[in-house]
Formats: sequence, C-alpha cells, structure tokens
Amino acid sequence: MLQPVLQKNDRKANIFIIAVSVIVFTAVIALSKIKLDVNLPFDAHLFALANATINSLVSIFLLAALWAVRKQNYVLHKKLMLVAIVLSVLFLLCYIAHHLFTDPTPFGDLDHDGKLSDAEAAQVGSVKTIYYILLFTHIPLAGIILPFILFTAYRALTGEYTRHKKLARFTWPIWFYVAVSGVVVYLMIQPYY
Repeated sequence: MLQPVLQKNDRKANIFIIAVSVIVFTAVIALSKIKLDVNLPFDAHLFALANATINSLVSIFLLAALWAVRKQNYVLHKKLMLVAIVLSVLFLLCYIAHHLFTDPTPFGDLDHDGKLSDAEAAQVGSVKTIYYILLFTHIPLAGIILPFILFTAYRALTGEYTRHKKLARFTWPIWFYVAVSGVVVYLMIQPYY
C-alpha cells in the first residue's frame, strides 16, 4: 500500500468536505436559475459537448483505475483517480457555463423554437420517457455523489485503506453511472440544441 499523503484529521476533513459539497450544490442550483445574455464568439452548446467529452474521459479513467487497483498497481490507481477528480472539477465549470449561457432545451423540439408541439411530442414518442427516466436518475445521483467522492479520496490520502475500500464500493459505481449517463443524456438531447 501507499504511504499516506495527508495527516488524518476527520474533524477538519468533515467540515471541508461538507462545506465544499454545500457550496457546489448551492451554486449549481442558484446559477441554474440565472441566464446571462452574452454574445459568445461560439455556440454556447459547445460547453455541453465539452461536458460529454469530459464525462467520457472520466468514465475511461474510472475503468482504468478499477483495473489498476485490481492489479494491485496502487500508484497508477491513485494517479488515475486524481485525474478523474480534476476532470470532474473541469466538468462542473463547463456545466455551470453551459447553463448560464443557454436556455433549457425541451426534449423533442425539432424546430428549435423552445416549445414542444403535439406533433413533435408524437414524433419522439416513448424515447422521451426513456430520456426523462435516465435524466431523473442522473441528476440526483450527480448531486449527491460529490461528498462521497471527497470522503473516499480523503480515506485513501490518509492511508485508511479499509475504510477507503468500503466507501469506494459504493462511490465508484454511482460515479461511473453518473459519468456514463451524462454522455447518454447529451447524445439524446443534442439533436434538439
């Protein structure tokens, strides 16, 4: 196993992780209600493409990290997981930017007028239900996974590998689902941007 890189201080870690999680969650909720009317020199939906690309990379890094830990290559595992965390921070920034600069996109809005007509709804049919089921599992899990990621990383960085492993068994599949479902949600909504 690797040597700890952080000195264990659960009280400070709890305060930090909870504060970061609350600040991020509050910022995402608050900023989702704000729309900046700015003429960007590019299509603001490029942020959504960046998000899907980043989520794809996070998925790949999570799979590679799982492979590395199963091969007991803990140094590689640690590096891959830290890259996944950094990419997730970058994702968050792009996510906020996308929602600041674009209006909500109704699923199935083929004529891009911001409204879903009866004809458009009929044309997308049951695919819309699948989209919303996926979206409504993705969003809450994305909202609650952050503190679990941070606590799992903290346990590893303090050398508490038994606790890290217990948390990772819960955190990893949810984080992976959020990353993969984010890509699928993008692929489904992208034609309507």
